[in-house]
Amino acid sequence: MAALTDNRTIALTHFTVSNRDEKPLLRISTAGSVDDGKSTLIGRLLFDTKTVWEDNLEEISKSKVNRASHGLDLSLLTDGLRAEREQGITIDVAYRYFSTPKRQFIVADTPGHEQYTRNMATGASTCDLAIILLDARKGVLEQSRRHSRIAWLLGVRHLVFAVNKMDLVDFSHEVFDDIRAHATHLLSGMDGVIADFIPLSALDGDNVVTRSERTSWYKGPSLLELLETVDPPHVAAALPFRMSVQMVIRPHLDFRGYAGQLASGWIRVGDPIVALPSGKSSRVKRIVTFDGDLTEAFAPMSITLELEDELDIARGDLLASPATAPKVARRLRTTLVWMSEVPLDKQKTYLLQHGTRVVPARLNGEALALNGIGPVEVETAELLPYDTYRENRSTGGFILIDTISNLTLASGLIEGEVREEEETLESFSDAPFTPAERRKLRALLAHMKRFGFSFDHEDFELGEGI
Repeated sequence: MAALTDNRTIALTHFTVSNRDEKPLLRISTAGSVDDGKSTLIGRLLFDTKTVWEDNLEEISKSKVNRASHGLDLSLLTDGLRAEREQGITIDVAYRYFSTPKRQFIVADTPGHEQYTRNMATGASTCDLAIILLDARKGVLEQSRRHSRIAWLLGVRHLVFAVNKMDLVDFSHEVFDDIRAHATHLLSGMDGVIADFIPLSALDGDNVVTRSERTSWYKGPSLLELLETVDPPHVAAALPFRMSVQMVIRPHLDFRGYAGQLASGWIRVGDPIVALPSGKSSRVKRIVTFDGDLTEAFAPMSITLELEDELDIARGDLLASPATAPKVARRLRTTLVWMSEVPLDKQKTYLLQHGTRVVPARLNGEALALNGIGPVEVETAELLPYDTYRENRSTGGFILIDTISNLTLASGLIEGEVREEEETLESFSDAPFTPAERRKLRALLAHMKRFGFSFDHEDFELGEGI
């Protein structure tokens, strides 16, 4: 509370790392079909970079489960759930941290089983680079193609194809070239993708941290050498300013602040801003934090903005720079990754959460089932400010929520606005309510009438309830 009344300004370096030699961070996810060796590869990276605690090594050495043909079963370093160790598969996403003298890494071990594709999408959604594991004996499988496609859709533009288990094919150059040719054909429809191919054995450590003498025909870097030298990830602070309002702070009559996390870009005192979808504009008067005021802030800092004008801004509104404002629309072209066992229903109303904004939405597209991916036209009940996912991950993505159970059903990527000649979705106002929606809306209207609200029958034609 004191920070709201105390105008003491502090330096931005108070919130940043003082050490200029701080190593850059790279976020990685693994992907590929089941039993391709994703967990073993991560375990090998952790083990050979000496970032495994001694008590962890002692624990896995005493484990009753050991599927390695020799030595320690390094997959146990990431597969921590009992069900994962019993079945020898990855189920949930496991995050591990390690570092080298050149770089810091956060790696997400994602499942390869088709049943858990939605977990793989969750792990890939925040990564900068994806390692696609391929079994040298099996080559490119359907799940390998699916995971590569999902990673590309989620904005991952650097894919490393790690051809694992080369020890089981005698480190054959011909086998590696054949797999690389098939994988290269897979990349033909992925614009802007950068692909690298590395032959390795996660079990023995060949070409994982150091180059192996058993692949004398391979002249490229080891996996770790490649990860240490890839271009740094795109920094959110370099994108246009975006901040979704999470909360309006009004402790007294002399202060109205809009709190939230910067999704991208920079903001400075005196900068013009526009609130969307209303289009109202003002300038930044103060940038308030718990520790004191700032003259500027950048993503992903959490701040409170006080504006020069008293505007009607609420939770869910998007603050942006007028010069680089996002688009606003109700009908959107999207790609959905369906994560629910209940398939997409065109007759149903869903809740679409975009940042902190939640609006009713209807869908039109192919009937997606669990782990299905496809284009879907979305119409929201209110105008929605957005960027395309390729432009900005934070403001170009959304999730769909069930109106009854509040379960997350799908994640979506915005590709643009639906043009008039492309419109196929029935108007939101004309679309019928389902029986469950009618019951829920009737209960809401009855609750509001008890507080003195009145409605004309023509305004809410709900149809016959069940």
